[in-house]
Amino acid sequence: MSSLALSQPDTVATHSRRALRTAVARDVDEHAHNLTDWEQRYDQLACGSFEGVLQEWQSEGLQIFREAGSRAVRQSCQVWPDAYWFGIEVRTMGMRINGRLVPQDVVMTRPGACEFELVTPDQHDIFGVVVQRDAMQASAARLGCQPDWRRLGQAEMLKVDAGGLDDCRHQIGALLALAGQASGQAAHAALQLRQEAVLVSLLALLDEGDIEAEAGASLLRRRRIVNDARDLALAHQESPVTVPMLCEALHVSRRTLQYCFEDVLGVSPMSYLRLLRLNGVRRALAQGDGRQPIGDIAAAWGFSNFSQFSCDYKKLFGQSPSAMLQARTSH
Repeated sequence: MSSLALSQPDTVATHSRRALRTAVARDVDEHAHNLTDWEQRYDQLACGSFEGVLQEWQSEGLQIFREAGSRAVRQSCQVWPDAYWFGIEVRTMGMRINGRLVPQDVVMTRPGACEFELVTPDQHDIFGVVVQRDAMQASAARLGCQPDWRRLGQAEMLKVDAGGLDDCRHQIGALLALAGQASGQAAHAALQLRQEAVLVSLLALLDEGDIEAEAGASLLRRRRIVNDARDLALAHQESPVTVPMLCEALHVSRRTLQYCFEDVLGVSPMSYLRLLRLNGVRRALAQGDGRQPIGDIAAAWGFSNFSQFSCDYKKLFGQSPSAMLQARTSH
């Protein structure tokens, strides 16, 4: 296992929803699909071979996981309806949620059935907790906590106490460690206690934390410009759009376009749109039957120079497109 490997022991997946499930992936799409009951799409942004490690534990109405990835990734995410997602970085590393940089001592949150975007850096590591809405509110009432549920449903970040956040990290890590080590009735009882400790520590953060102000109009406009540029590029994937084309279609200056992409995604517009097309080819290769020539797939994504495409593909993903197909066939 590489340096990404989490400290808890490997666990064989079982049919029990109270067993720890560990999944290792060498591809960002495979990694995205490993998280149970989420709708996700990942695009790799940084060069080099990818490795992702997921540890996931589930109980009724509750999902707790730790997710690590070796390369920077743009993630489009959506959790199941009638739930809350809470994300806590193991270490603050400069990720973004919906274009906003995540500072220290912050819990990220989004409601279920609501698409959101994460941009994670190289060697990223995050804890996640998903709780069914009714169960969360019942636990809060039982413990005497009174979060502002309306504002929470609209929030992206909560500013919290550093000590309380460290305690929440500890409780999540301890639950995952216990789930990976023990089985039987005694372990079940111990996990129940750990589950309660995670919810208590999380609710304490919600009860005492400050809900960050909603994204301002300027950030919303920058997000819209980036999303419109992405949609335009995908609608014309066979003939790559240029910066002048984007500026004309979106009615913005070159400088504004550059600033929007760097602020929301941390990369230039043309760099991102090229990464988007390379990820599109990789996804098409992975989902195909292996019969369509690689050159045809590359051309369908706007790569007319096959030699340059192959070089760029290998640089980004750490292997040539043909090697990727051979590995998939042998697997």
